[in-house]
Amino acid sequence: MKILFVADNFPPERNAQASRVYERACYWQRWGHEVTVITCFPNFPEGKIYSGYKNEIRSVSTLDGIRVVRVKTFIAANIGKLLRIVDFLSYMYSAMFFGLFEKRPDVVVATSPQFFAAIAGWWLSLVHRVPFVMELSDLWPDSIVAVGAMKKRLALHLLEKIELFLYRRAKRIVVLTYAFKRNLVSRGIDTEKIDVVINGVDLSRYAPQPRDPSLAKEFGIVPEHFVVGYIGTLGMAHGLSNVLEAARQTTDPRIRFLLVGPGAERDRLISDARQLRLTNVIIAPAQPKERMPAVWSLCDVALVHLKNAELFRTVIPSKIFEAMAMRLPILLASPKGEATEIVERESCGIIVSPENPKELAAVALALANDRTKVHELATRSLQAAPKYSRERQAREMLLSLQKAVSRLGRQHFLHTYEPTSNR
Repeated sequence: MKILFVADNFPPERNAQASRVYERACYWQRWGHEVTVITCFPNFPEGKIYSGYKNEIRSVSTLDGIRVVRVKTFIAANIGKLLRIVDFLSYMYSAMFFGLFEKRPDVVVATSPQFFAAIAGWWLSLVHRVPFVMELSDLWPDSIVAVGAMKKRLALHLLEKIELFLYRRAKRIVVLTYAFKRNLVSRGIDTEKIDVVINGVDLSRYAPQPRDPSLAKEFGIVPEHFVVGYIGTLGMAHGLSNVLEAARQTTDPRIRFLLVGPGAERDRLISDARQLRLTNVIIAPAQPKERMPAVWSLCDVALVHLKNAELFRTVIPSKIFEAMAMRLPILLASPKGEATEIVERESCGIIVSPENPKELAAVALALANDRTKVHELATRSLQAAPKYSRERQAREMLLSLQKAVSRLGRQHFLHTYEPTSNR
């Protein structure tokens, strides 16, 4: 099968979308499928082109067998509104234009959260006269409202109209949570064309390992430290100011709160930590993707933290699955929903109320004082990881694409799909 994927983030960018698209495509390519990704030149989230790249008109390269077409866009940091919208629109138009010159695929897939990319995918499917599949990783634009970046006004109403238009035009819709499916069905989208494919982790990349000594030295972490680590985007959705407040309330000198990653809130968090004179908080810069297992190795507990907003009942942060693969207990601060259900079902962590620094500090201290409990939770976390592998996710999404591309025939698909756990 020839798959044309429209995604504005792709490695070496390190966010959830980039990892998800790339790691699944690696499996598809190994199983004999041809994958082309139309994306930007890497710049997320700082809005600065990564070293070794230029914002050229068009560039074509190959990454692990995946054909990568990078197109020129307006570059903006992942903060604010107006410039980001211009950024999104410029990618949409570039993808629409340069996608015209791609060989006719069997299917066009576009992924959210920003669905201007999905508009480009839908349009390219019309031009090439092939099915359009939309992957929904976030209820955008609802998530914009949830983090306070936009209020419910006329512009948002228009975005919701476009959102529903795309859902109706898609041959298949792949959603990352059951809550997303329920949301779409409640708004009139046909349940039969929606496939739920839970996120996952690439078990060949993430696995338990001892604390990395050089990285620990670089971050000022010593053996007696008990590290509660948040690894990922430091964004508006995560309510990380509450982590600083929890750190302020924590007096045990062993405990360290480690925040590693890029994001719109990063500079503010650094400034606030300095003003509060928090010596037990380490805010480290974003790390290359290949270094992420080493970063996780510094942690005794994986912190997954979300704002206390109704929308976040529906999301499942991908760092939950990375923590499982790294054999880490999960300390989840989130509204009750699908993420909390997974942690409870797998008995692999402790759930605290979102935006409750006092409770977060108390649980961090309790875990630091109970290494037996930490070991038990870590063991269950690792045992759960194979249920949420990236290979499983790649396989299930490929089945969804096959449903859309029914003209190829079931026998063609079975012949080209040969899953393997060895990479």
